[in-house]
Amino acid sequence: MATSRWTKASAAASAVLLFAVYAAPAGAADATVGPGESIQAAVDAAGPGDTITVTGRHRENVVITKDRITLKGQGAVLKPPSKGADACAAVSGPDAVSGFCVLGQGNFETGQITRQVEGVRISGFKINDFSAFGIVAVGAKDATFRDNRADHNGQYGITAFVSSGTRILFNRTRDDGEAGIYIGDSPNANASVIGNRSSGSTFGVLFRDAQHARFVGNRLNHNCAGIAVLADAPGPAGDAVIAGNRIATNTRACPGGSADEPAVSGVGVGIIGGHDVTVVANQIRRNAPSLASPFAGGVVVGSGAGGTAPMDNVVQGNLVRFNSPFDIVWDGKGTGNLLDPNQCDTSSPAGLCPSTG
Repeated sequence: MATSRWTKASAAASAVLLFAVYAAPAGAADATVGPGESIQAAVDAAGPGDTITVTGRHRENVVITKDRITLKGQGAVLKPPSKGADACAAVSGPDAVSGFCVLGQGNFETGQITRQVEGVRISGFKINDFSAFGIVAVGAKDATFRDNRADHNGQYGITAFVSSGTRILFNRTRDDGEAGIYIGDSPNANASVIGNRSSGSTFGVLFRDAQHARFVGNRLNHNCAGIAVLADAPGPAGDAVIAGNRIATNTRACPGGSADEPAVSGVGVGIIGGHDVTVVANQIRRNAPSLASPFAGGVVVGSGAGGTAPMDNVVQGNLVRFNSPFDIVWDGKGTGNLLDPNQCDTSSPAGLCPSTG
């Protein structure tokens, strides 16, 4: 995987089941880190299964390479260090800094992971103002990021690459550069993104060149795009469920940087080159572009880079209203796509909504 890839990819019943399965077990803290003390030093001294409770403000970046480490914040804030190299530079890039880095072993240039780090949990932190990522997992298995706030980070708020079993639960992200929440380059992601709020980024949630995930009960507002399933390398991307989310007023303007990065604005749900994505029981309203964009609308189903066609996607049983230029948009490519019935008013092509029949 090229370095550039790191720097760019019944609903209620399901939610209840997942919440029960992924509830964090209670346990006593094995170490406590207060203001002015080093979180990294505590991680270095910890053993698998240990819990580290962190309080106060800290200026550092923290790398976790051990299995089953739990970091529990209590009024804890993590901000960039005033100086020093990023210990996660292999992922963040040579001139950028990340907050928490859950790091397996392997070749991060190619994405070949030789050992996954397992069972890391991070909860209860505010992670702000890092030039790369607030929280990043690379080569991780069954990592859980819960009840955190990741704001004003330069690239992604919370992200996982070439990882499996990632759980991103009940976090809030705001004004992160490219995506508030990002799952990428993970053919067996098996990710659960549940109950989060994400606003003010290019993508509230981005699922890029990855497969197997569910996105349930999230609120995605005031981004350039609420949620996108994107196959652009050329993928694949898909085998995902998008259910019970509120996706509204994604009207920000994100100008494109190149032919490979077109302008994005006014997308509620985008399935671009994706396959086997089920979009059901969502409220998708008032998403409208504020600049010219090749993709815009409440639900947009289209082809990805290199002509990867959308295949076997199901968009049914959603409330899709007051979106511009249309509530449902399909470029006509691909096969097996079922895009009705929904509660909607306008579509391109006509006929996908009751009032355009």
